[in-house]
This record gives sequence, C-alpha cells and structure tokens, in this order.
Amino acid sequence: MSATTSERAQLVETVIGEISHIATLPEITLKIVELVEDPKSTAQDLHKVISNDPALCSRILKVVNSSFYGLPGQIGSINRAIVLLGLNAVKNIAIAASLAKLFRGGEMGPCFSAKLLWEHSVGTAGASKLIADKLKFGFGDEAFLAGLIHDIGIMVEMQSDRNKLIEVIQNLGADPSGTPTRCMLETEEEIFGASHQDFGKALCERWKFPRNFGLVTGHHHEPMSVPSDHRTLVSVVYVADRLVASIEGGFRLDLLKLDIGPEIREQLKLSNEKLEELCEALPEHLASVGEMLK
Repeated sequence: MSATTSERAQLVETVIGEISHIATLPEITLKIVELVEDPKSTAQDLHKVISNDPALCSRILKVVNSSFYGLPGQIGSINRAIVLLGLNAVKNIAIAASLAKLFRGGEMGPCFSAKLLWEHSVGTAGASKLIADKLKFGFGDEAFLAGLIHDIGIMVEMQSDRNKLIEVIQNLGADPSGTPTRCMLETEEEIFGASHQDFGKALCERWKFPRNFGLVTGHHHEPMSVPSDHRTLVSVVYVADRLVASIEGGFRLDLLKLDIGPEIREQLKLSNEKLEELCEALPEHLASVGEMLK
C-alpha cells in the first residue's frame, strides 16, 4: 500500500484521532508539561500541581533517591526533590510514569512485546542522556525524554491495529536474535500506509510537545533530513538507539544495521575514543536507569 503525501497525512490524522486512550496524556502530566515550558514557572508552582497526586510524589522521591542521581542522603521532601532534580527532570518523570502504562499489550511474536519496546525506550532514554552529558551538549534532560518517546509511533500502531503490526513484524523475517531482513519503515508503509515515524511525530503534535520531540520521533532514522539547527538532538537519539539495540536481547526490529554513519559522527564530533568510553559506561548507566523507572 503506497500513499501520497496528502493521503499519508490524512491516514495518520485519522489513526491518531481514533486512539484517544493513548493520544491523551493524563491531565496532571499535561499541566506539568505546560508549566515547565513556561519560563515564568517556579519550583513552587510545580509543587502545587504534583502535591495533588500522591502516586507521582512517591515516584519522584524514589527517583531522586535512586543511584541514577547519586545524591547524598535520603530526600524526603517533594519541594527539595524538585529543586535538586530541576523542573525538566521532574517533567520527564511524570511523562515516564504516564507512558509506562501505555506500553502494555503482551507478546506479539518471539521478537516483539510492548514490555520489550518499553525496556528499549528506557534504555535509549538513558543512553541519550549519557551521550548528551559526555559530549557536553547541555541538554541531558531533553535528550532523556527524546530517547524515551522515540519509538512511541510503534505503540500507536499497536493500539490502532494490532493485526497489522503483527503482519509487519512477521514480514520483517527477523532471526532469533531479532535482527530483521527487511526495512521496518518500508514494511509499515506497505501495510499501514505510514511508518512509526509518521505516527510518532503526529502524536507529539497532539500532545503539544515542543517541536524538537516531533523531529526526534519523526526522523530518528534519518537525522540529517531535519533542519541543521535541530540535528544534534536527533543524532544523539539515533546513536543511543543503536548502542542500546546492540546489547544482547535488545529490541532492533527497526534497525537493519547498527553502524553509525560518518555524517552522524561528524555532526556529534563523536571520535572513536569517545564512542568506546560511551560503550564502556553504558551497561552500568542503563542498570541505574532501569532501576529508577521500575
């Protein structure tokens, strides 16, 4: 099934409109996103919203006391936690808590389950932050969230038409390790009429996320296709996606190859030495991220 640009846009809009249960984030999460994006907001404003949700308060305290942040002593105050973590990190925790509930649905073959995709998304989030921090880009929290949502379009497909997604997965001809023999994007376009990049970008627009995140979800397989001033974040997620997929048992149905092209390396100024450092630091880092988001 081959769709023109306008047909594809209409199809994607229709699909997003039909899955309201995934296309709507909880009200408190949307309030937090809106607050954090407002430059006038303070930690106290955020505290007022969060204090109305005991479950979210508990999760924030768990995260701030996790090995991921490595802060000294036990933090028992939400106000203190917000100050120590920063508004963006708190926003990420709220979104992660909301998204974790969406990544459900059981097994869909030996190489795919919503749980496996969530684990990959969490790993890519952690790896994206690690890369951004190691390369001193100054947007670690943004990179974390970008990595977390990069494959959200696959969940749109699963919620929209589970049988079509199963057909996509079967047509990829993956071996027992999960390595595909066909391109997932092309296969999705044949079966759905659009790819998970299209669905992911549209969902970010529905959620009113900043443009950067729509560019990541919509172009994480081809970072050089986005405007030059946005390529760095998309390239960070591109690299993180591949590094996490290279770990044994990692999700990689949408990746025919795991190599990092020279244009991406140049975009990030990613030397062989830096890449080796990242690969060495990654397993321990991912363990702390996984513990944080359990």
